[in-house]
Amino acid sequence: MSLAAIAVGVALLTGCGGRARWSDGLLIPGVTEGAERVTKLWVGTWITALVVGALVLVLLMWSIIVYRRKDGDEELPEQLRYNVPIEVLYTVVPIFIVLVLFFYTAREEAILIGTEKEPDHVVNVVGKRWSWDFNYVDENVHEAGTQAVLTGEEGVEATLPTLYMVVNERTEFVLTARDVIHSFWVPQFHQKMDMIPGRVNRFQVVPTQTGTFQGKCAELCGAYHSYMLFNVKVVERDEYDAYIKSLADKGQTGLMPNSLNMEEVMPIDKDLLPEGS
Repeated sequence: MSLAAIAVGVALLTGCGGRARWSDGLLIPGVTEGAERVTKLWVGTWITALVVGALVLVLLMWSIIVYRRKDGDEELPEQLRYNVPIEVLYTVVPIFIVLVLFFYTAREEAILIGTEKEPDHVVNVVGKRWSWDFNYVDENVHEAGTQAVLTGEEGVEATLPTLYMVVNERTEFVLTARDVIHSFWVPQFHQKMDMIPGRVNRFQVVPTQTGTFQGKCAELCGAYHSYMLFNVKVVERDEYDAYIKSLADKGQTGLMPNSLNMEEVMPIDKDLLPEGS
């Protein structure tokens, strides 16, 4: 497959989520403060890779052209066992490149997953087979999701569990899981994190624009993994407050315990199970 075909394919795939631009490395446009960091690191890594790749190709073609066998050549060229300067060069340069990439990656990762700043909101996101629960910790209300029913018809997205966030305000996600490993991922955040039973993971996000974005589980978690979808609505503060009030008015006060499991939420009659289960 040619490089042009690969580039076109990447452009088509990334373009499905927004106006992907070459200047952003064809990434889906980010909607958080951290997304800009990820984009810069992504673009910088690609520039480095392309420069190194171009240099290797130039040196390869130069060697093929300059040192090709010419008509009348009967003897082999002089054979060298080693060339110390060249060997030092192609050892030191790759190590230097790797160390530089490692430094910038570690630096950006530490910032992206840092939770030192005081958040404006804390949301406990609970992954479960195969949906999501959202505990709004400070507001003491919750939203319990149910597994999506994907019919292929319009309007299905409105039935998905929805997470509300306030634009330009810092939200800390406290990630937990009820059963197996899941992964909380909103592509436009350019950031995701695993949800591991018995462990609490955290990261913070500051959304920079309003809108509705799609989230999903990014860890294969069972038969209906592809159904584990949710929405994220980034809204102004007054709309967020109205939504929180609507949850309280519906009696969804308090926080859903993380100790719940599938059997407790949906009791199973063991007599109905096949023999040997």
